[in-house]
Amino acid sequence: MDDCVFCKIIKGEIPSTLLYEDNDFFVFLDIAPIQKGHTLIVPKKHSTDIFDFKSNLGDKLISIIQKTGKAVMRGVNADGFNFGLNNGVAAGQVIMHTHFHIVPRFDNDGLKSWPDKKYKEGEMEKVGKNIIKYL
Repeated sequence: MDDCVFCKIIKGEIPSTLLYEDNDFFVFLDIAPIQKGHTLIVPKKHSTDIFDFKSNLGDKLISIIQKTGKAVMRGVNADGFNFGLNNGVAAGQVIMHTHFHIVPRFDNDGLKSWPDKKYKEGEMEKVGKNIIKYL
């Protein structure tokens, strides 16, 4: 897409700190990191979200996550990393081009995991049945 920020970054129209590139993916540092070393893995072919992402790239994506995650951890001396995707505006997706986050984590870095909630009696089974009918 002509107005997509990530497409412009991939084309070199907007500068980025490129970490890795191949025929299918472009990997670069996020300009507004949660932690130093926060990295984005972006498919070169524009896709809006995970539903639009070419599933045949899944194995390659996992390989890039492993390689990049390990490099990020070593590069910033992190103790671990979070891997994630914000899919849709309600989930926090700001740029409508599929992108995956690697966020380095450090012991006692102050970042919190998602809060958990509890199901009411019988609610889990009902929710499960509603989801299963769409699989």
